[in-house]
Amino acid sequence: MTASRITDQIALKRLRDFLADQQLALNARLPVERELAGTLGLSRAKLRAALAVLEAEGQIWRHVGRGTFIGPRPILNLNDVEFLSTHTSIREIMEARLAVEPQLARLAALHGTEADFSALRRCNQLSRSARDWRVYEAWDNNFHQAVAAATKNKPLITLFDTLNIVRRSTVWTQRRKSASPPKDHESFAEHEAIYDAIVARDPDQAAACMTAHLKTVRNRIRESLDL
Repeated sequence: MTASRITDQIALKRLRDFLADQQLALNARLPVERELAGTLGLSRAKLRAALAVLEAEGQIWRHVGRGTFIGPRPILNLNDVEFLSTHTSIREIMEARLAVEPQLARLAALHGTEADFSALRRCNQLSRSARDWRVYEAWDNNFHQAVAAATKNKPLITLFDTLNIVRRSTVWTQRRKSASPPKDHESFAEHEAIYDAIVARDPDQAAACMTAHLKTVRNRIRESLDL
């Protein structure tokens, strides 16, 4: 198939498959557009359209003159992220998440809009259909970002974004028992419970569900890493 006849869907699939195969680290730089387009057999216009989709999903970010990078756009500059990541433990990150994210869920229940609820629902749907852990983790991350966005509180959103980019830059590898999340992965039900409480505008329940979810995550990390 010639590059001119490739559809946007095929271009996007090729890019997703390439990123899944490469297993690039957070904030790793992608090849330059000319090289990447040649590798994928795409025109640069098709490649840019596919990159725009992934950027909207929060899976990549682009900086004019610097390139395209894996993960959401950092609030801090990369030097600050690297410094905090090398001076922060997993325990500290989970303690910070437990201190901050339940309160974000509480405020999301009070101030979230129908558009916010739709974004949360979409994240849950796409995380359930993820074909591998990398895609699941991207939509899991997007769900927590959507909770923060629903607070409509700019200082807290910035605080969450800072914590989140440091969390995702801190290097640890969980042992996975399967190539993709199982249908009964506990986070699915926990995310649904958080969503239900936020949509019901029940701030106490939203905070409680987020706390329960983060404790499950913490316990799973401890077990995986033998902490």
